[in-house]
Amino acid sequence: MKIPASVHICGTMLALLSLLAVLQTATARKNDIDIYSLTVDSKVSSRFAHTVVTSRVVNRADTVQEATFQMELPKKAFITNFSMIIDGVTYPGNIKEKAAAQEQYHAAVAKGESAGLVKATGRKTEQFQVSVSVAPAAKVTFELVYEELLKRHLGVYELLLKVHPQQLVKHLQMDIHIFEPQGISFLETESTFVTNELEKALTTSQNKTKAHIQFKPTLSQQQKSPEKQDTVLDGNLIIRYDVNRTLSGGSIQIENGYFVHYFAPEGLPTMPKNVVFVIDKSGSMSGRKIEQTREALIKILDDLSPKDQFNLIVFSMEATQWRPSLVPASAENVNEARSYAASIKALGGTNINDAMLMAVKLLDNDNRNELLPAGSVSLIILLTDGDPTVGETNSTKIQKNVQKAIGDKYSLFCLGFGFDVSYTFLEKMALDNGGLARRIYEDSDSALQLQDFYQEVANPLLEAVAFEYPSNAVEEVTQDNFRLLFKGSEMVVAGKLRDQSPDTLSAKVIGHMHKQNITFQTESSVAEQEEEFRSPKYIFHNFMERLWAYLTIQQLLEHSVSASDAERQALKTRALNLSLSYSFVTPLTSMVVTKPEGQEQSQVAEKPVEEENRHRKVYSGKGLSSSEGVLGGDPLSQGSVHPSMRNNHDGARKNCALAVPAPIQAPSVILPLPGQSVDRLCVDITQSEEPMNLLSDPTQGVEVTGQYETEEAGFSWIEVTFKNPQLQVHASPEHVVVIRNRRSSAYKWKETLFSVMPSLKMTMDKTGVLLLSGPDKVTIGLLPWDGPGEGLRLLLRDTDRFSSHVNGTLGQFYQDVLWGPLEAADDSKRTLRVQGNDHSATRELKLDYQEGPPGTEISCWTVEL
Repeated sequence: MKIPASVHICGTMLALLSLLAVLQTATARKNDIDIYSLTVDSKVSSRFAHTVVTSRVVNRADTVQEATFQMELPKKAFITNFSMIIDGVTYPGNIKEKAAAQEQYHAAVAKGESAGLVKATGRKTEQFQVSVSVAPAAKVTFELVYEELLKRHLGVYELLLKVHPQQLVKHLQMDIHIFEPQGISFLETESTFVTNELEKALTTSQNKTKAHIQFKPTLSQQQKSPEKQDTVLDGNLIIRYDVNRTLSGGSIQIENGYFVHYFAPEGLPTMPKNVVFVIDKSGSMSGRKIEQTREALIKILDDLSPKDQFNLIVFSMEATQWRPSLVPASAENVNEARSYAASIKALGGTNINDAMLMAVKLLDNDNRNELLPAGSVSLIILLTDGDPTVGETNSTKIQKNVQKAIGDKYSLFCLGFGFDVSYTFLEKMALDNGGLARRIYEDSDSALQLQDFYQEVANPLLEAVAFEYPSNAVEEVTQDNFRLLFKGSEMVVAGKLRDQSPDTLSAKVIGHMHKQNITFQTESSVAEQEEEFRSPKYIFHNFMERLWAYLTIQQLLEHSVSASDAERQALKTRALNLSLSYSFVTPLTSMVVTKPEGQEQSQVAEKPVEEENRHRKVYSGKGLSSSEGVLGGDPLSQGSVHPSMRNNHDGARKNCALAVPAPIQAPSVILPLPGQSVDRLCVDITQSEEPMNLLSDPTQGVEVTGQYETEEAGFSWIEVTFKNPQLQVHASPEHVVVIRNRRSSAYKWKETLFSVMPSLKMTMDKTGVLLLSGPDKVTIGLLPWDGPGEGLRLLLRDTDRFSSHVNGTLGQFYQDVLWGPLEAADDSKRTLRVQGNDHSATRELKLDYQEGPPGTEISCWTVEL
């Protein structure tokens, strides 16, 4: 085959660029900052995580170089220490009241210096960075410590660590130790950077109460390819787990004179709910926002229980309610509401006040007329993307109007779509009325964010929950009264034991369920608990006292949002004193980072609070000089770990590509047939207007359905459902959505994914092949197809593991399959008998898509269905 000249030119250019890149990288490694050690040590004891990130660097250049330590950590985490060791001298971080730190900062600015307030934020993480000048051959050690209480969300705790060294690291190691006295019920790991080569570097060991996850890649495992010095490590390492629970749902743990009480009872029935959705349809919601809102609302309506009641209010200049009163979530009412939701169009201003008062009046009227079921819970869910512009526009007055109208009767949840909304306004309005606020980020998965939030509040289990302890046993207890407990969440109360407390700490939890009060009782031996936490090395000791302080500060700050002016100052003063006592960088404190005299601070990154996030970006300042930088706290943050040393080198790359049109088509599906003389069968689906049951194997616990479009495009969607573990994977040409424990996660095609769950592994590589496999399981693969048309393809491996009960359009070929002889007149034709039915099979050239585009030519027997 003659190769076009353009291919020779393109190949030569790529070879030269590749060689140049290697030379440039080698030069950079010789003359630049080199991270020779990067370690992350995270100890999680009873949900409280203590993480230490240590980075050691050396300047291998002949001149002074700037080293930048860059870090991403969970938004809900509090930094507790940051220090640098330069030439044997330690430069510690000092936590001060924010005003004092600002004063020091402004003093430096007045001298012509800049002590950069290191602040930045991301969607799930907050980021800061510190730069320091490093002399030739000198070494610097950076150490950052932060702590957080892992919150149970839709049935799991999640620890997020961000891995982004930006260069190969000789010694790179991450250790996560988890200790849960209640016992670990399940554990799963997920990564967006682990490849097949890196899989061996990630190890997990687990027993009843402990787990150890270690990631320790070699230099060769970190390399993108043997000839390149670039690292493949760039992404998240996520650990998810849950603990064993009893019907009483209570666990009291005690360490060093402090206790923590976790409460999440199992087996409680869901209470019926009355929910009013208040949807902003003003002009600013037009386009993708309103499309995603409609999409989410339609799915949320489908999730309503038949025992629930609901109504819809849409508003712009004026507010309009869908029905005069709430209606039961019957199939008929839900279908009509779906049609109504699908017709919502965005236009006009934003009248939040009238819409909210209409929602409250709706519930009040139904309550007065005894239309709300006894023992039900009433919720209002507001979604808006902007500030009030019509009617009452004063946010303080709206907050007061809404609080007066609700009067503690209902719970309000506010969703702020995007960054043009006044989040502080929504947060206060929600906290004033027993709910919470959440920002919905404008992204391809905005609809999933809305659905996930709904799932958090979709299943109320208890209301008016109160914790009671003997007054002679405990003191300084955190919040012990809560309005609602939802399925998949957890209530946490911590406190201090009195000096002469009893040998056994007992507790009562009283809540209201349906039409009755219910009481849960728990007790715990002080001596036994103290002994359990005393010695193990995998525990960060004195953590329970720090957990108590962390939780107290978080709650004081939250309560201050909805407190009166007089109360607010007292709450903040107490939170400040605790922040300083326990060395937490909180919204009220900042950390002053000391550096050697004469150091330059070339970059300044702002970390805005949630409300200040609008249109702000990290910026850099050149030629700034200071001996100090300040790490500031942020009121609304939550997140992950991300260490990196950054070298500022820019390079240009060119990509050459020639499109090679495929002379043949890919079949609808390629089926490997175990135990057959013919090892592969190509199946072409000629038409299908309805979704198809492709595969169903009750013994394997797997079902595959899909919607087939055309031969060129393939499937428009494919859904794979597993029974153990309970998991649903919905793939479309846009992305893959994984639903586990009612929690949805979206992944883009051709991005690395490595997820290990009990008895199931999910992986995706850069070609876009997503594989779902497990011990003794059939491997099911999905991939996007970039042929003429945009669709999906299905692939199967390990098909010998199908049981004799497999069925479905494709599953039938794994039952009694008999091949007839070749036809005498045409040896490219034969008959295939499947479950008593004859199919004509023709030997044809097809495109094998199983390793991803562009595919390779194969000859296979083809059957049309």
